[in-house]
Amino acid sequence: MTAHALTCQPWPVEDLPLALLLLADPCQDRVHQYLPHCQALALVDDGQVLGAVLLLALEPDRVELINLAVAEEYQQQGLGTCLLKGAIAWVREQGAQWLELGTGAFGHQLAFYQRQGFRVTGILKDHFIDHYPEPIYELGIQHKDMLRLSLQLRSPGDH
Repeated sequence: MTAHALTCQPWPVEDLPLALLLLADPCQDRVHQYLPHCQALALVDDGQVLGAVLLLALEPDRVELINLAVAEEYQQQGLGTCLLKGAIAWVREQGAQWLELGTGAFGHQLAFYQRQGFRVTGILKDHFIDHYPEPIYELGIQHKDMLRLSLQLRSPGDH
């Protein structure tokens, strides 16, 4: 199985494994808050969800990528990139102008999104301190601030 053999497809949010979503957002209460309002895309192999992305429409021209997760045993195989590219294409097809997201201020996630053209558009100071009951650490460093990133999918005059 390779990422090239899989396609990113719409998937019912209620059929996504919670354990998978918690890999990207460790706060179960937060996941339960946004999950019912999201559209889901998944990478599925023989009925098994290997990865998923949750998208939330903010406005007709703006969509937020809320959660992107790949099952631990399938990480580092290109599935995350496949999911992200699939989400970008899907959001573009829906007619949105912008795809936005929030991520930690350091670590591999930042480079992952920047490789696909996302740009930093803002900083939410102390976001992870104020909105999560437990500290979140990566590479031994506590996440405190959230970077807001945006990708322009089309120019305002494009249709």
